[in-house]
Amino acid sequence: MFGWHGRLLQVDLSAGRARTESLPEEWLHHYLGGRGLAVRLFRDFFQIEPYSPEMPLLFATGPLGATAAPTAERMAVVSRSPLTRTLYDCSVGGRFAQQLKCAGFDVVQIDGRAAVPMVLAITPSGAELLPADSLWGSTVSTTIAALNGRGSVVAIGPAGEHLVPFATIVTDDGNAADRGGLGAVMGSKRLKAVVVSGAKLPEIADPARFERAHNDILRLFRAAPVLFGELGLGAYGTPTLVDLLAQRRMTPTENFCKTFFAAAANYSGPALRAACTPHKVGCCGCPVQCQKVTADGAYLPGYEALSHFGALNNIGDLTAIITAIRTCHELGLDPVSAAATLATWGEVRGAFPTAAELVPLLHDLVWRRGAGEQLCAGSRQLALAAGKPQVSMSVKGLELPAYDPRGAYGMALAYCTNNHGGCHLGAYPLAHEILRKPAPTDRFSFAGKARMIKIAEDINAAIDSLVACKFAFLGAGIEEYAELLAAVTGVDFTPERLKEIGERIYLTERWYNDVNGFSVIDDCLPERFFREAGSSGDGIEVPPLDRARFDEELQKYYRMRGLDAHGRFVDRNFLVSLPC
Repeated sequence: MFGWHGRLLQVDLSAGRARTESLPEEWLHHYLGGRGLAVRLFRDFFQIEPYSPEMPLLFATGPLGATAAPTAERMAVVSRSPLTRTLYDCSVGGRFAQQLKCAGFDVVQIDGRAAVPMVLAITPSGAELLPADSLWGSTVSTTIAALNGRGSVVAIGPAGEHLVPFATIVTDDGNAADRGGLGAVMGSKRLKAVVVSGAKLPEIADPARFERAHNDILRLFRAAPVLFGELGLGAYGTPTLVDLLAQRRMTPTENFCKTFFAAAANYSGPALRAACTPHKVGCCGCPVQCQKVTADGAYLPGYEALSHFGALNNIGDLTAIITAIRTCHELGLDPVSAAATLATWGEVRGAFPTAAELVPLLHDLVWRRGAGEQLCAGSRQLALAAGKPQVSMSVKGLELPAYDPRGAYGMALAYCTNNHGGCHLGAYPLAHEILRKPAPTDRFSFAGKARMIKIAEDINAAIDSLVACKFAFLGAGIEEYAELLAAVTGVDFTPERLKEIGERIYLTERWYNDVNGFSVIDDCLPERFFREAGSSGDGIEVPPLDRARFDEELQKYYRMRGLDAHGRFVDRNFLVSLPC
């Protein structure tokens, strides 16, 4: 077998044992790896409660991992989210994914619950459980430092231990499975960290074909201004979006009451460069290097966290914003959901938090004391408890990221059709509505958006299963990655075949939601976006969304997916129709 190892490591924390299983080759060909393979593996588990010992937590690599394929040293971290109650996958880059593949495993499945806190150590010969009593309660950086020398590390912080439903799993190179609360699932298993090391590289079927495809992709990367341009991701990282989104008047401000924040320039890419003199780093095998670190090795935050601790909470103090985001990192909190929950709380009480209040509130949230008792369950539960459910700016319980949907109508639709909830990455309409890739579309129009979102969701499901970075597709295309995949595996993968696989993955997730009771009621934005205008100015009008046109386009989307008017499956034997 080329590309894959065909091996799954299953770890039972309750029994304290591990075993290796073979993965059916048919599954790998039909679901690839990462998100797709995890979706297939979850067929027997998707109805289990997130914190049940029987709920698996998966770390799944892709067929391009450890091959020098650009931006493909990534993994999918997958389980059922305690925040949204949907199956949730996070695409995470870095050394851990590479080392896991080099340990000889495509997937690690962690079941059960340890009697006492544990660290899981993975090597090519299997797994070992190590006592972690001394690490329980430690911050992320303390835990990672304590395990230095044993391999690459992923760890949870106190938020995961305390089952905060938006807790993260953080890697030793600054990346994170940061959304959906998978850190709380790991904490429920009393698993503090996982370390992995290995040196077993997968074989490539056709090295010469791989080299040609690899060079084609790098050439396209270099020709893409959004990646390597003067103001591109390579130069400033995602904070380069601060100025662009402000200029488009779609910066969520004061809990989405406004769409323009005058002080946004305080935490823009140029502002970070002036204040922190960062240098570039990146995931293994990534030439873009969109991450930025200071001279002392501290990682600088990305756009969404900056914007939500900034504009969303009406705070323009760069030092306070960075300190709050670093506090989230140390505690193992998703900074987007944490900031959005603080903004919801601010609207409920009639005063957004001050810069000085941020860090104490984050600690209170994790330890459930004072206002933290309200904040710890996320914005939806907080708003419900306050009798104001309309002030939670979330879809399916997932707090919206920093792109106001009144300024990008494809984004409005994509937030709702995403199987995880209010996430921009399922269809990534930012590419064509704002970044003009592969071609610009009218951001203030719903025309054609149902079809665009459907196609993009299918392609991105395949990308998440390779597992590659979505930023790569702002330069290269699915055609080049299909060629790369064929070279690695020796299997005739084409762009059309990858789209078919992506559609299978998306629909399987949708089926799981359907069985778990999700429907059109859950595919809707907060009412604010249909009733209140954004912040017009500089010749840009930002009206409320047209409810009738939104509903019309959503119904078009359902018909393209073969769903009924309620967003549910007409074919109740959907799973039986799949090839495996």
